[in-house]
Amino acid sequence: MRDNHSAAEKIKEISGTNPLKCMKCGKCSATCPSFNEMDIKPHQFVSYVVNEDIEALVNSKSLWKCLSCFACVERCPRDVKPGKIIDAARQLVVRQKGGDYLTADEIPQLLDPEVPQQLLVSAFRRYRR
Repeated sequence: MRDNHSAAEKIKEISGTNPLKCMKCGKCSATCPSFNEMDIKPHQFVSYVVNEDIEALVNSKSLWKCLSCFACVERCPRDVKPGKIIDAARQLVVRQKGGDYLTADEIPQLLDPEVPQQLLVSAFRRYRR
């Protein structure tokens, strides 16, 4: 992530969100089922994109701990959609690895015995296209 500005713009483009609308109320983080597992919380993801601190995002555990359940999207009063921002950051990482999607062989190494099954279903839905 050498160019944090263009990476932040790419995340905004992929997610289709406007992180500047965030009022930092924390409702997204309060509803997140993975909150305790995350080093960067959903509302903080939004701030990191606004501040173009993309390097910290792509190196965080939270990027892969998010369940993609979109509870945060439903809860956000300003329609910022933090879950979509997290998903866009994931896609950016995967694309920089040289492909747009995960292969079936890559998934097991990303798994953790503590990972909820909902995450797996979400990942298959998202990355099988």
